[in-house]
Amino acid sequence: MREVLIHDTLTGTLRRLEPRDPPNVGIYACGPTVYDRIHVGNARPYVVFSLFKRFLTSVGYRVRLVINITDINDKIYEAARRAGLPSTELAERMTRHYIEDTNRLGLGRPDAEPRASETIDRIIELIEELIRQGHAYVVDGDVYFRVRSFEGYGKLSNRALEEMEQGEGDDAAARKESPHDFALWKARKPGEDTWWPSPWGEGRPGWHIECSAMAEAFLGLDFEIHGGGSDLIFPHHENEIAQTEAARHRPLARIWMHNGMVELGEEKMAKSVGNIRRLYEVLDEFGRDALIMYFVGGHYRQPLRFSEELLAEASRAADRVRELGRRLDPAAPEPPGMDPYVERFYAALARDFNTPAARAVIFDWVSAANRRLDAGERIGPGRLREMLWVLGLDQLLAASDGEVADDEARRLLAEREEARRRRDFERADELRDELRRRGFEVRDTPAGPEVVRREG
Repeated sequence: MREVLIHDTLTGTLRRLEPRDPPNVGIYACGPTVYDRIHVGNARPYVVFSLFKRFLTSVGYRVRLVINITDINDKIYEAARRAGLPSTELAERMTRHYIEDTNRLGLGRPDAEPRASETIDRIIELIEELIRQGHAYVVDGDVYFRVRSFEGYGKLSNRALEEMEQGEGDDAAARKESPHDFALWKARKPGEDTWWPSPWGEGRPGWHIECSAMAEAFLGLDFEIHGGGSDLIFPHHENEIAQTEAARHRPLARIWMHNGMVELGEEKMAKSVGNIRRLYEVLDEFGRDALIMYFVGGHYRQPLRFSEELLAEASRAADRVRELGRRLDPAAPEPPGMDPYVERFYAALARDFNTPAARAVIFDWVSAANRRLDAGERIGPGRLREMLWVLGLDQLLAASDGEVADDEARRLLAEREEARRRRDFERADELRDELRRRGFEVRDTPAGPEVVRREG
């Protein structure tokens, strides 16, 4: 296994990835709150951590990627009321859209996609433990975390306590012991149509406790990497650390890895700001190859400016690789002397997942290959295909080979995988047969099942 260094937000340093059970690596990344279709900014962590899994897999680690779905949240109640829908129906509808939209990225699904609504028992158990140890208290059916009881509060965001207002937007300030305390459980309010029984009365969990419970349920404690957008450092991830360490007396994760925001104009892309481009709209306009090329062109920790000009530039870059693919002979060997490109590629990714530097190496390979082809050499793709796979761009060569699946084939694959998850194997077999009738087959890859054109 290659040594991998990642910037850890908690320590502010590059940390060596040290699995608790080599070569196994657990990654938990915070997923969307499903009250609307996701936008390009929401898609960035999905892409970053899906590709990071591919990289770690390619250098010898066995990776379990968990990206949750927050389907219990104030925003869902509010959006459902505006739409005149039950909150569960809206959440389910937006969850389906989220899966459909991210399937179109062609990066496979996470190994687990837990939903908050399916984790209520574990959430309640964690809250009960916090109350038992004096870290939480009950007021009129609400349960709050007592921030001052946890000595390390603020160590992730490096803020002074007086600068850490929770901003929960509730009406419970007068009932809290301190304005810094945050909700673990919220009593049912008039007009809320979804709730669960608990020792404190009917209600539902707060946002932060959901992720603490889901991460522990699927990866245990002290797992390797907890990820998400940099906008989650405070309060979400700060609160996750406090909850878990207060209850369990062990770290939740070893490394905290945060991606920068996608910016449109002068602000981050956000529904609350209103400056969004929805993922499906951008995919319709520019295609998945251009969007992935755009994402890997920026370092994951840095803000990434969004513009149609940058997407058009990424599309031209994708075309350059696609054009080389048409010139390569799949049956020919890789030309000698290309190994240094591969080493530079992996070295860039091994030092804080530097995808722009890795992408630049790919284009150095492309330039060198074009020079050799112009000189009359017969060469094959060799390890170029491997490097492109790591960055999610292998479809550029597949397209030149006539193997790439269309959107309908990818939709059928996603439906088949969902049927298998539900253990509806009869439906899964029907969908496999439909793919075969359309000329495609399913192949297992390190990133999960993919659908490609059948040979012959």
